[in-house]
Amino acid sequence: MPIQWFPGHMASARKKAAEAMASIDVVIEVTDARLPEASSNPMIAELRRFRNRPCLKLLNKSDLADPAATRLWMDFYNRQPGVKAVAISAKSAAEVARIPALCSQLAPHRDDGVKPLRMMIMGIPNVGKSTLMNALLKRKVAKVGDEPAVTKHQQTIDLGPGMTLTDTPGMMWPKIDYDADGYMLAASHAIGRNAVIDEEVAAFLGEILIARYPAQLAARYRLDAALVAALDGPALVEAVGRRRGCLVKGGGLDLEKAAQILLQDYRDGALGRISLETPETRAQMIAAAHAAAAQAADEPADAADEAAGDGD
Repeated sequence: MPIQWFPGHMASARKKAAEAMASIDVVIEVTDARLPEASSNPMIAELRRFRNRPCLKLLNKSDLADPAATRLWMDFYNRQPGVKAVAISAKSAAEVARIPALCSQLAPHRDDGVKPLRMMIMGIPNVGKSTLMNALLKRKVAKVGDEPAVTKHQQTIDLGPGMTLTDTPGMMWPKIDYDADGYMLAASHAIGRNAVIDEEVAAFLGEILIARYPAQLAARYRLDAALVAALDGPALVEAVGRRRGCLVKGGGLDLEKAAQILLQDYRDGALGRISLETPETRAQMIAAAHAAAAQAADEPADAADEAAGDGD
């Protein structure tokens, strides 16, 4: 089932961000390093390109992501015009401290002591914008929570001499084009739980983990490596449920609880450093989605031809 999530306040947030974009110098886009492109709101790129604003793209939560995959994404983004990509953890003070200087490099015209360097933080829900904002200011000014869409209001604060920082609410976009993106976002807790079914999301996540990180699954849940390789996503959820004693009355498996365990272990980094996509796997996913869409579009025409033939 395709996943879509666009709460009403996000349309207003987009309008206010577009208005603020006219007076800022650098867009700081925060993404999840485990799924950098799936967690990149296409509306942000549209807004900043319309205003011709440079982008400091932060691959946050890099301490949870596969380092090899992160390096590939850094190369991918740093080849794009007007973009500087940096992998960080917003929990690292040293890494966060680099951000103002990086923004200054992207807007050298503001290094004149006349007008302040104006930066704006943007990104989808639950990628760590509020944590980053608090770390930059070295005090709590933004509410932090392990739920998407905690921040609902835009605010601008002086960051220091000659610098201002605007924090925006997490913004999704009205329609997620690829089903896989919806599932990756849900697995990473960027989408509200009321819009997803945990068992389906965990099964999707399981397919990726079995294909790319089987050893980490085997170690975490004390499963035989050969067994892991033979599982599919739903079977992995069942195996986790059996290993963790997720039972309902009568002895059956509590698949919802098992799914939540797998999802939380991924989100917390208990499975190790995991990335859900690379530039290569994303290109393959998009190609497969387009091929499936083309085939689906041809099928009605084929059916109509067959019906016409039957009538001859």
